[in-house]
Amino acid sequence: MGGSGSKVKGVWPFSGSGGDSGNEGNEQTLARLKGSKNATPFVFTRRSSLYYDEDGDLAHEFYEEMVVTKNGRKKSKLKRIQKNLIPQGIVKLDHPCIHVDFPIVLCEV
Repeated sequence: MGGSGSKVKGVWPFSGSGGDSGNEGNEQTLARLKGSKNATPFVFTRRSSLYYDEDGDLAHEFYEEMVVTKNGRKKSKLKRIQKNLIPQGIVKLDHPCIHVDFPIVLCEV
C-alpha cells in the first residue's frame, strides 16, 4: 500500500540547511543542495501538455478520419494519431503560481 514512491533521498527544496549531503555522493543531490539556498516558493514555468504535428498544428490530441467499408456501407471513424508528435516543451506562466510543496500555511480559516 503506497509503495510506489521513489527510494532516492531528496532534499526539501525550501529548507535552508539542506539535509543529508550525501553518503551517496550523487551529483544530482549536490546540485539540489547548492540550489536550495536560492529556492523560491513561486513557479514561473511548467511543462506544456500540447503537441505539434507534422503540419505544425498545436493541440492536445490529433485525429485522422478513416473511411471504413463494411457490408457495402461506408462508415467514417476517427483514428487517434500518436506518432510523429513533438511536445511543445516548457512554457512560461502568465502569473507565477505557488509551489505545491511550499511548507507554510498562507491562510487559516
